[in-house]
Amino acid sequence: MIKTFRHKGLEAFFLTGNKAGIQPHHAAKLERQLLRLSVAKDPSYMNMPGWALHSLTGNLTGHHSVTVNGNWRMTFMFEAEDAVLVDYQDYH
Repeated sequence: MIKTFRHKGLEAFFLTGNKAGIQPHHAAKLERQLLRLSVAKDPSYMNMPGWALHSLTGNLTGHHSVTVNGNWRMTFMFEAEDAVLVDYQDYH
């Protein structure tokens, strides 16, 4: 289950389908990723072809990232079996 979001636009998209806070051409992939994350019990559930799941380091140690498109990533961490601090960002 997704418990918390960092990115309010991503949260609105997940809850209502409103694309105002995201890149509209990312909507289809973000929808698939968010639906998968919402049933995930741990980060390995996000290890899908083309998503490039990887763990982050530095000040984001404990977080994981999947590729949305180009430089855009969705990042998250897990507390027990819940995804928290779900973010959507252009990392460059």
